[in-house]
Amino acid sequence: MTTVSLTAEAQTEMQWVRRAKRGDKQAFGHLVKAYMQKAYYIALSMVHNHEKAVDLSQEAFVKAYYAFDTFDENRRFFPWYYRILKNVCLGELRKSKRSVPFSALGKTPPDIINDEAGRQELMEEEERKEQVWQAINKLKDHEKEILLLREIQGLSYEEIAHILHCPQGTVMSRLYTARQALKNRLKKMGVV
Repeated sequence: MTTVSLTAEAQTEMQWVRRAKRGDKQAFGHLVKAYMQKAYYIALSMVHNHEKAVDLSQEAFVKAYYAFDTFDENRRFFPWYYRILKNVCLGELRKSKRSVPFSALGKTPPDIINDEAGRQELMEEEERKEQVWQAINKLKDHEKEILLLREIQGLSYEEIAHILHCPQGTVMSRLYTARQALKNRLKKMGVV
């Protein structure tokens, strides 16, 4: 068995986890604060709606709080929480049964640009973004998930491996396959 030295951040998290498992609500609050922004962006990338992303990420923290006694305190919190968040978001998507076009991130209102050329360029860029998100939404769930974790959330291969419970080599392989699938979709759409 290999001994792994933990970062100061991981050690602090483990202390919060242990305290939270003993009923310390403030310690659980520290976990929420540490991961609330990441949780929001993951939910946003799945449901494409600001208000729903806020609500769903909060709902997932509540579910995590009530299920915390099942959490293995020797593991990292976020991969466990991520699975709860993912299930909450997928439940919401099943409930709504529709694919919403992605428009919540990175949009600049066209009226901010003063010149006509700038406005035209911005509109073309927004159209390309929308086409890319349409292509992403048409991917298989596991392809979409790994692209979102790596490209949108910027998680490392190691973090993704922990979240998905698979080796880093598998993460790299799945990511390559997902990127190829996206590229093929974009070609079919005439974007690339």
